[in-house]
Amino acid sequence: MAKEPRPVDDLTIWDDAKAMILKGRAEGIETVHERLAQQTPHCKFCELGTTCRNCTMGPCRISEKMPRGVCGADADVVVARNFGRFVAGGAAGHSDHGRDLIEVLEAIVEGETSDYRITDEAKLRAIAAEVGVATEAHGIMDIARDLLEVFFGDFGSRKKEVAFLSRVPQKRKDIWKKLGMTPRGVDREIAEMMHRTHMGCDNDAPNTLIHAARTALADGWAGSMIGTELSDVIFGTPTPKMSTANLGVIKQDQVNILVHGHNPVVSEMILAAARDPELVAKAKALGASGINVAGLCCTGNELLMRQGIPMAGNHLMTELAIITGAVEAVVVDYQCIMPSLVQISGCYHTKFIDTAQKARFTGGIHFDIHPHNALEQAKKIVEIAVNGFAERDASRVDIPCQPVDIMTGFSNEAVIKALGGSLDPLVQAIAGGDIRGAVAIVGCNNPKFKQDSMNVGLAKELIKRDILVIATGCVTTAAGKAGLLVPKGIEMAGPGLKKVCGALGIPPVLHYGSCVDNSRIMQLCAALANTLGVDISDLPVGASSPEWYSEKAAAIGLYAVASGIYTHLGHPPHILGSKTVTDLAVSGLEGLVGATFFIEPDPVKAAEMFDVRIKAKRKALGLSE
Repeated sequence: MAKEPRPVDDLTIWDDAKAMILKGRAEGIETVHERLAQQTPHCKFCELGTTCRNCTMGPCRISEKMPRGVCGADADVVVARNFGRFVAGGAAGHSDHGRDLIEVLEAIVEGETSDYRITDEAKLRAIAAEVGVATEAHGIMDIARDLLEVFFGDFGSRKKEVAFLSRVPQKRKDIWKKLGMTPRGVDREIAEMMHRTHMGCDNDAPNTLIHAARTALADGWAGSMIGTELSDVIFGTPTPKMSTANLGVIKQDQVNILVHGHNPVVSEMILAAARDPELVAKAKALGASGINVAGLCCTGNELLMRQGIPMAGNHLMTELAIITGAVEAVVVDYQCIMPSLVQISGCYHTKFIDTAQKARFTGGIHFDIHPHNALEQAKKIVEIAVNGFAERDASRVDIPCQPVDIMTGFSNEAVIKALGGSLDPLVQAIAGGDIRGAVAIVGCNNPKFKQDSMNVGLAKELIKRDILVIATGCVTTAAGKAGLLVPKGIEMAGPGLKKVCGALGIPPVLHYGSCVDNSRIMQLCAALANTLGVDISDLPVGASSPEWYSEKAAAIGLYAVASGIYTHLGHPPHILGSKTVTDLAVSGLEGLVGATFFIEPDPVKAAEMFDVRIKAKRKALGLSE
């Protein structure tokens, strides 16, 4: 018997989402919410992390009645294995993103592409100097070639540590060395994680989790950080600018192309093609007023930060954007793309186009985009979208709102420039108590939560307490729609944060980019710690992913904790079947790395826990609480 659909007020806090969920139901279109209902109740063994399918002697389920699998592994071993592989999957995703950027830079250096170029030469020189590449009296291509070797080496097996550990406080590096957590190479740590979790290898849960942390650190301080830094080098380092967000950015009178995924290598070319005069003229000849490119999820964040394109939505808005009936094409690269988008696109005139061999979608239109053919392929994709405008059924179009303003573009370089060239004013604001601390709210939507209720609720509670919030990923659109990404959002902040942000003309929540750009936040924390001569764990800072769902989020959370940052999750990973693993995650890591996870689904209670932590860190630094 089919379950009654949940009321839309229980599913999301947003009016535009509610309108499109109801429209989808009226048109017989199944979305993530219906599929979640079909899949519940979930398997309890899977939720606890106590199922093992790592060999064909099983699969095994661990419980009080069946305390060991066929091989003899207990709940601690099985849960640790599963979580380790989960983290490895997340680290692989974000780090492979970084590898793609290295390969684009290689194509530039080798003269294999004219579609991409080095846009920020000063940043290239700066990061090269940081990792030991000679820059004096060297041409930009020679520097880039040497930097390529360093970064390709960060994915290998011959180094003792990855290059960007040059940014990490010595106290933190000493902790990692003592624990055997120092990340040596991205691919090495991921491969070793898979080896350790093979049957008959690492059967000590804490030891497995130490390597899980090492794998996550290889992502945070190498794979992701390389992805962020080279994106800035190739496409430009973000600077503050205004844009707009919500489903209202989809235009009834224009050809609408939504870019979705995580990799700006593709979406930057789609934007360039959409500005081609011949394609714009063709769109106008078909009755459109122009071509509109808008973003979904993190590839949208990448273009938002650098190019100011509008954001149509985050993870749980991706299906609903198509249901407006006004989208000519959804162009995807990889990660966080629901396969359902192919089916929903087929219910309209929308073309679903995939662009990466590592992310093919059955039923989609495939284009292979590589550095040597990127703009040419992008123009063909945009032409498909333009032609699709003539196929749009105007009677099915419903754009449910007007867009809201947001401010974006807060890279570390932009922040330091706004502060007058150093971090000293920020340090002084923290020391004086106007900014009591900072919390990064990052990551996803999960249909198990009322969409964005935790993301927005926590941000509002923190800024009330004069705690600066930094947002990345899917939290971006949520914070923007809630009015937190514009300077007038300071009206929701406490008096100290209101004073500082008001003086600078910035919002109380700063948009720091896509989820791979959490590496910017790690770099900022390291820079603050180095300025103060302390460890990252001594800072009055925290991290949160309230509505997380993905392997990548687990890797991000673990590299934050392993770096010394107190980290909140709105719900636990699948580890509760092991007391050893759970206790290590929520308390034991404190004594090892100076930080831990905490789980709290209530935004007010989570904010209170951050407040207590920040008070303690401020007191330890000799600052007023």
